[in-house]
Amino acid sequence: MSSALILTAVFIAVLFITVKPLGLYMLPMCEGRSPSVLSKLDPWLLKFTGGNSGKQTWKEYAFCLILFNLLGIVVLYALQRLQHVLPLNVEHLGPVESLSAFNTAVSFITNTNWQGYAGESTMGYLVQMAGIGVQNFLSAATGIAVAFVLMRSFVLKEQAYIGNFFADITRISIYLLLPLSIIYALFLVSQGVIQNFDEYINVNTIAGGSQTLPMGPVASQEAIKLLGTNGGGFFNANSAHPFENPTALSNFSQCLAIFLIPAALCYTFGALIKDKAQGLTLLSTMTLIFGICVAFFIAFESEQSKILLSLGSDSSFMNLEGKELRFDLGHTSLFSTVTTAASCGAVNNMHDSLNPISGMITMLLMQLGEIVFGGVGSGFYGIIIMVLTTVFICGLMVGHTPLYLGKKIGSLQMKLVCLAMLTTPCLVLLATAITCLLDFNLSSLNNTGTHGFSEYLYAFSSAANNNGSAFAGLNANTPYFNIMTALCMFFGRFIPIICVLALAGSFATQSFAAKSAASINTKGIFFTILLFSVILLVGALTYMPALSLGPIAEHLASF
Repeated sequence: MSSALILTAVFIAVLFITVKPLGLYMLPMCEGRSPSVLSKLDPWLLKFTGGNSGKQTWKEYAFCLILFNLLGIVVLYALQRLQHVLPLNVEHLGPVESLSAFNTAVSFITNTNWQGYAGESTMGYLVQMAGIGVQNFLSAATGIAVAFVLMRSFVLKEQAYIGNFFADITRISIYLLLPLSIIYALFLVSQGVIQNFDEYINVNTIAGGSQTLPMGPVASQEAIKLLGTNGGGFFNANSAHPFENPTALSNFSQCLAIFLIPAALCYTFGALIKDKAQGLTLLSTMTLIFGICVAFFIAFESEQSKILLSLGSDSSFMNLEGKELRFDLGHTSLFSTVTTAASCGAVNNMHDSLNPISGMITMLLMQLGEIVFGGVGSGFYGIIIMVLTTVFICGLMVGHTPLYLGKKIGSLQMKLVCLAMLTTPCLVLLATAITCLLDFNLSSLNNTGTHGFSEYLYAFSSAANNNGSAFAGLNANTPYFNIMTALCMFFGRFIPIICVLALAGSFATQSFAAKSAASINTKGIFFTILLFSVILLVGALTYMPALSLGPIAEHLASF
């Protein structure tokens, strides 16, 4: 257990080293320009992608964003349905079933990357690259673009225009995600992650049987899967597969890649508003919650069930079913907590096999809105929603108009904040309740009772919060789950995005209000504690009744 905590401390230290340089590198893109070393390339790229079409209002920005992503759904759906006539299909795989293709298209466009299929037996190389891989870039760029727009709104004064969607997504994809992915893919290849277009290989096993080893361009997709907090694995076993995650160093680096951009965005924000302490406060709050969750995960995953002990299980062995036996408790705990704190969904073990409370922690991190670092972009604007809620509550307590960075938080802003904040809980809890009422869904469960309820709750928590991981005991590749999770993914992604863009538009049109003695200081330890408290009260307590019926009840019954 002590080694697991030390590994977590090393991870946070290494992460913090990367925050400033990457945060500063993203600053020009946030300001609406290219990094200086690439300034000559910028005009040509923007002309080619439509990014030079002028600045947009928030409504125009939102329209372009939604239309662009709807087009992405159509293209990815078509690629899956037509893959039997497309090249680079070395295993001659047939078209993906229509509802599964629809679910997958929505999943990867929304940066959820929920997978109801096994990649190596369902999709050819071209679909994996031109479909899944491309959308890994574009969905990540979409989230970062929305975060940039919100950041800009705090420095704009009486402006109707907030930027250009096509310019933002082009710069983010080409100047940020692509070079990072190339560098990281080469590192993964050095660790043993495969990258080829070979046919699948049949080998003889030590036991005398035969096994088919899937091949493919894995490293390139693995890189953007992690850096873009996408999470969709090339193989069904995701990062538990040795071709995706071969070594302890690759495992550590994958955790780092997931948090790399979300953490740096906090520094970008502080640099943009010329108050780095504001960004540090956000980063500190995220780190505080993450550290507590990792510690609890390690503690409860170290426990052995009293029921298993009563049946003669050796207390020196943990519950190892479904766990990644190549890595120790520290690597498993770190990966599971990181991937659910961010909207990633990559896994290096089966979360269905976690002890009840450690499984609950992975659920709770998603249910908080994945604001603990969170996904690329979505984590930043998610925690800003919580910041505005905190400032508004404090303003009510002192009877003063709430201000954040000189921008007034009035009734319009709070309506948008509440809509963004309540959308995902409504989707998660309503979808879980409906699923429990329909008896035919019982056939999808691998477990009954409290754990079966947790499988339902986890699935919709993952879908609505753009995560994509799952309790592996649930068979979600059914017509009902394909449709229901797709709806949760789509509305859970785009309703908050539209609210955030509208919020940014309202802030950009304001002038800066004078700060008074009654204004709350939104940086430092005191505000970090306030923000932490509001996140727990507003976020965690929303789901407490549901969690009590699932993992908490299971823990009380078996430990």
